[in-house]
Amino acid sequence: MTRAAHDQIPETALRWHRQGLGAALATVVETWGSAPRQAGSQLVVSGTGEMQGSVSGGCVEGAVVTEALDALQDRRARLLTFGVSDETAFAAGLACGGTIRILVEPVGEGAEALPEATLAALVEARAAPRALALATRPEGWTRQLLAPGEDPAADARFRSDRSGTEEDGRFIAVHNPPLRLIVVGAVHIAQPLLAIARTCGYAPTLIDPRAAFGSEARFPGETILDDWPDEAMAALNPDARTAVVTLTHDPKLDDPAIRAALASPAFYLGCLGSKKTHARRLERLAAMGIPPGDIARIHAPVGLDIGARSPAEIAVSIMAQITQVLRA
Repeated sequence: MTRAAHDQIPETALRWHRQGLGAALATVVETWGSAPRQAGSQLVVSGTGEMQGSVSGGCVEGAVVTEALDALQDRRARLLTFGVSDETAFAAGLACGGTIRILVEPVGEGAEALPEATLAALVEARAAPRALALATRPEGWTRQLLAPGEDPAADARFRSDRSGTEEDGRFIAVHNPPLRLIVVGAVHIAQPLLAIARTCGYAPTLIDPRAAFGSEARFPGETILDDWPDEAMAALNPDARTAVVTLTHDPKLDDPAIRAALASPAFYLGCLGSKKTHARRLERLAAMGIPPGDIARIHAPVGLDIGARSPAEIAVSIMAQITQVLRA
């Protein structure tokens, strides 16, 4: 799965370093108050001052870039703190009322630098994709890669999908595999929905046994399965980091996928169709013996009620509802 460009910060850092441009990684390690970015957010800076990613809403990036360029020169890591009581933060523009602490690390050589081999192993795990965490201890600048099951604190952060600083002083940056979105029905709404989902960090898969619908020409570069929905769902094996959306409102295609999704721990299931269509759907599912509690997991008509009309607007409403359910 190709991650969105804004989510390829470690990959960009490794590439710039290997190209001889130099790379320094800036990572939000702690936040207080109304900080603009959460812990784990990253920015990479090259030796020429090029940057990708962000550690704030544009408030402190200029100051962080300056520190990153200095880190590339002196090969030393540093912890930066910006807050409303800090004149430097005011000069940088952090006026949101929060406080952030940012770790800046040069990549490559140096006792305090992030070793190339460590960064390469992290990038390899992200490409697999395989869950991996990087634990950094500023006292002594030691670093350790942790897989699930190797460290209780890291395991808790894998489960919550939240990077952060532990009581023992370690900052644990979690790199979970991307969230997944399974879409059943290669209809017009699916085109913007897959694009929006990828931008939001999801790995989308499209299911449609109808060759005329699920074609490469209509969905260039997308992962398309032409198996019957229940077979495709069984192969994909939805987990607790998976959202499922059915868009055909054809019982022959949607119902098998819905049954499979309800039998899985998928965190979201949304189904396209009018209220009348959904009422008939509920009758069919009840007749199949699906418990009322499972049926209640379905979000239908799919998406938040924002008055959406066009396929793109409906896709926005669906992605907004998925986000609402995930974050709630």
